[in-house]
Amino acid sequence: MELKWLLSHARGYLGLGMVKEAADELARVPAESATQTEVLALRALVLQEQGDWRMLMEVARTLALRQPLEVGWWITWAYATRRARSIADAEGILLEAERTHPKDATIQFNLGCYAAQRGNLGEARRRVDRAIELEASFRDTAATDPDLAPLREAAERP
Repeated sequence: MELKWLLSHARGYLGLGMVKEAADELARVPAESATQTEVLALRALVLQEQGDWRMLMEVARTLALRQPLEVGWWITWAYATRRARSIADAEGILLEAERTHPKDATIQFNLGCYAAQRGNLGEARRRVDRAIELEASFRDTAATDPDLAPLREAAERP
């Protein structure tokens, strides 16, 4: 079957919430096409839905290095790395991404979350405030994000 049809079917299944079927379609992609950016991007979506953080970490890393101006790959790489390895490793990825994307609110917010989890509340506050400055919707997110509980608790203490 032609690659474009396999990918179309996989996207369709994924859109319907049929993750296993989407993965099955991707498994049929010929080996010589498996590393194409379009295939890897779709594979990343499936891996995220499956919660396969180790594999997603590798796929997102490849995509971030291949397309460094696409901020979403850096964020996905860090997200998967946090779950597969550690906050410290994920933070390193976002600190690297920040050099290319200094005004990305999601990077700032996630770095704030990581700082809060490490107990560096000053850094967490600075990062979260910067994220809110860049994108006001992060104010609501900051009010409920579990990673920022240490920051909220510190603000409540007299």
